[in-house]
Amino acid sequence: MTTERNPKDSMKSTWRLQDRSGWTFHHWFYEVLGIHPEHLDADVPVHVKEDAVPYVPDWSMHRWVLTHAVIPILLQHAFVQYTGHNLGPIGAFILYSMAFKAIAIHELHVLRRLGHTHGFLDGDKHARDGVPDVGVAKVVRSLMSTSTFRPMFTVFFAYRTAEAPSSMSFAWLPLEIGLYGIILDFWFYWYHRVMHDFDGLWKYHRTHHLTKHPNPLLTLYADTEQEFFDIAGIPLMTYFTMRLMGMPIGFYEWWICHQYVVFAELAGHSGLRVHASPPSTLSWLLRWFDAELVIEDHDLHHRKGWKKSHNYGKQTRLWDRIFGTCCDRIESVSANVDYVNQSPMPLY
Repeated sequence: MTTERNPKDSMKSTWRLQDRSGWTFHHWFYEVLGIHPEHLDADVPVHVKEDAVPYVPDWSMHRWVLTHAVIPILLQHAFVQYTGHNLGPIGAFILYSMAFKAIAIHELHVLRRLGHTHGFLDGDKHARDGVPDVGVAKVVRSLMSTSTFRPMFTVFFAYRTAEAPSSMSFAWLPLEIGLYGIILDFWFYWYHRVMHDFDGLWKYHRTHHLTKHPNPLLTLYADTEQEFFDIAGIPLMTYFTMRLMGMPIGFYEWWICHQYVVFAELAGHSGLRVHASPPSTLSWLLRWFDAELVIEDHDLHHRKGWKKSHNYGKQTRLWDRIFGTCCDRIESVSANVDYVNQSPMPLY
């Protein structure tokens, strides 16, 4: 007896080719913001598995994240200097929520351009999945939820009107950036793994695994329960863990840490055929233990994993390495990586 597939599980994506007179607000959302993962009228390079994979140097990704992260901080600093008053919580939420959205949109544009330059992992076998016809509205809601609720709870728990941007703890910031990704990944690793290991929890994660070749827009294509933990639960657990450890992480430092995380989340679902690790001030330490994550690691988690899987981390492979859940790479193996003809992350 054949079991009929739930129509909501379909990953068919044809809406971009359909008559636009039938489009809704959600369809136009992608078009107006220009955040499609690929241009339909532009070629994407296709590589066999053994072709060289360009290396993306860490410094270029640090440059990208920090340059964008400091923009709202500098705008707020200018406001304080000009008026003699700091922004209130509502003003701070508006500024940083808008900045979060603008930075993410810009990253999506850059990732698309890199895709048309370098191609995608497993591109000789399968194209990247698009936003599914049944999930057009759901993906928009996930993007808006992330870019709204993360700044909201960051303001709620960490913002103090008495603390202007000049109060930021620059001495602690490098350590906080590095530890934030590792601690967040500890909580994410176990929350992620138990959803795979336990039948009762898998139902909250299976939607995210409907895509075998994800694109950045599908980063939070998931069930509501998973969205809550991805957007708020895990970052909050990380923040309070760091506070309990004695880290003086305040609003502005947490904002910068958020930008490192979202950069890695979007890039990690891009499938770009480049050798890039989430930028971290502790990358040198992770590499010493062969515990750095690259784009292919999470791509393989989607491509080869279902309920039973591997590569559960999304910022590092530290916890996968410690608990024995790493999967062998295919295209980003050391012999394939081109460290000579590098591909720095462009600022624009």
